[in-house]
Amino acid sequence: MAVAAKIIRMNADQANSVAQLLQSAQQNAAQLANVAAGVGQNVDISA
Repeated sequence: MAVAAKIIRMNADQANSVAQLLQSAQQNAAQLANVAAGVGQNVDISA
């Protein structure tokens, strides 16, 4: 029974972590949406 309770807690913690990750991703996407068009198109990555 204790193992089942621990698994349930782990699943709840994992779901909370996923929710926080998705929220952060949405905030970052909102910030990037405001970047001017064309920024970063002419980046030379050849080394």
